[in-house]
Amino acid sequence: MQHQIVSREEWVAARKAHLAREKAFTRQRDALSAERRALPWVRIDKDYVFEGGNGRRMLADLFGTNSQLVIYHFMFGPGSSEGCPGCSFLADHFDGPNQHLKHHDVSLVAVSRAPYAQFQPFRKRTGWDFDWVSSAGSDFNADFHVTPSEAERAAGRYEYNYAMHEGEGGEMPGFSVFYRNDEGKIFHTYSSYARGCDLLVGAYSFLDLMPKGRNEDAIMDWMRHHDRYEDKPQASAGVMPIAAVASCCG
Repeated sequence: MQHQIVSREEWVAARKAHLAREKAFTRQRDALSAERRALPWVRIDKDYVFEGGNGRRMLADLFGTNSQLVIYHFMFGPGSSEGCPGCSFLADHFDGPNQHLKHHDVSLVAVSRAPYAQFQPFRKRTGWDFDWVSSAGSDFNADFHVTPSEAERAAGRYEYNYAMHEGEGGEMPGFSVFYRNDEGKIFHTYSSYARGCDLLVGAYSFLDLMPKGRNEDAIMDWMRHHDRYEDKPQASAGVMPIAAVASCCG
């Protein structure tokens, strides 16, 4: 884009005009957030079982002492040796906010379908501290439409992001929000997928302020695991091709 070069006075006038639109967007975003919070809920009656560092855990256990729970559906399936680069990019944003969320009645947990022991080497490599459990052997991923069910695979059609898709599918990204009331009943309040996960990516908020913006030809095509950038010692081997990075969360 060729930018017009103007005087400071002309720049301030243009900036004020844009500020009016930014303020309108902020009000629209606040209204949309209020609408999201007002959505109806679904009671969770199924006893989902997860595996964590302290053994078997139920969905209620993931709340800890809080009444609100956000689960990130992390793409790490059986047989994987490292996490989806896109999911890893999002997960790099978890530990900072979690220092505050856990003190404001919110628990943040990542859930993957791989057995718990399988993603521990990758977790150690990344240095992440957030709670991360396995849903292996449960219907959790299929019920929240981030992994096709056996029936969907057999039919060659699966649901993702509130639409039907052709094929067998695979691990898919998203996040789901739950609430536990004083009686211990659990409700599903919200789920979002694909680009809806942008809400969790603080780096994009910075990039959207930059002259070049996100500067990507395809979603996340520039992004790597944080220890695989070229200025890191490990970058010389095993860097995932751009096409593979872009395909996991596009």
